[in-house]
Amino acid sequence: MAINPNLQSGMKIAALAGGVGAARLLEGLQHWVAPADLTAIVNTGDDFCWMGLHVSPDLDTIMYALAGVANPATGWGIRDDSFRCIRRLEELGEEAWFAVGDLDLATHILRTERLRSGQTLSQVSRELAAAHRVRAAILPMADSPAPTMMQTVEGTLAFQEYFVRRKCRPQITGIDLRMAGGARPAPGVLEALAGADAILICPSNPIISIGPVLAVQGLRDAIRESKATVLAVTPIIAGRSVKGPAADMMRDLGLEASALGVARIYADLADIFVLDTQDGHLRDAIEALDMRVRLLDTLMDSRERRLRCARQVLEALA
Repeated sequence: MAINPNLQSGMKIAALAGGVGAARLLEGLQHWVAPADLTAIVNTGDDFCWMGLHVSPDLDTIMYALAGVANPATGWGIRDDSFRCIRRLEELGEEAWFAVGDLDLATHILRTERLRSGQTLSQVSRELAAAHRVRAAILPMADSPAPTMMQTVEGTLAFQEYFVRRKCRPQITGIDLRMAGGARPAPGVLEALAGADAILICPSNPIISIGPVLAVQGLRDAIRESKATVLAVTPIIAGRSVKGPAADMMRDLGLEASALGVARIYADLADIFVLDTQDGHLRDAIEALDMRVRLLDTLMDSRERRLRCARQVLEALA
């Protein structure tokens, strides 16, 4: 699919991002938007320490997607990676509940070494993106640690303990974002929002991917005060999450597990809500929230569909 020069209009886009849904949309957007005009502001609430290494899952998922090296089967990790190291750890008696590929491991080693030498997460992320030849800006939401804590019927769990090790099994009763609320935006974040023509809320889990980003000090206010058009894309189609546990989490928290439920979360921010064509019956209810609705095919399970969805999002903004 050739780049359409009519969409290379210099529109500056700041995208709130986390997880595979965001990675797929951003992968499509970079086909249509000049790299200098695209900034991803990425959730770091799921960052954690694994085997002494600083792992930033969402930053890496976005970076690998924009670099064109993401594993197409999972959406995370690196294409054709091997897992000899993790298998060897299992042989040595270590519980290998967090699957880190051998190539992916190099990213975590370098990030940890740079952080220990005194660099900030923003600086390391910029270096890693450059090494992967990613020209769009990838910014962590904050440089300071801002871990998301999951309140469950079995007590409070660290995010990865709940999400990966426990496979989202304990029912959640709340989300603790106090660390994000005490964090300052990373350098460049507020500037990207202030200078944007459009702010995208990617089709990410609104509770654990976008929620931590919006909880960072001053960030929600910066979006409200921006003159940019704010467009949110649903991560839920026909009551089901495209990827991950968003719908289940919303039900656990007493929220409607539908695109309408997502729209209600963003009602104070979004001007436009992108609704999947399968959920057209929700259009009137979402428009009643004072948002314009655009019906699109939002399932991005192939490169062609990612490019088409991204192009149509840009057309909605235009």
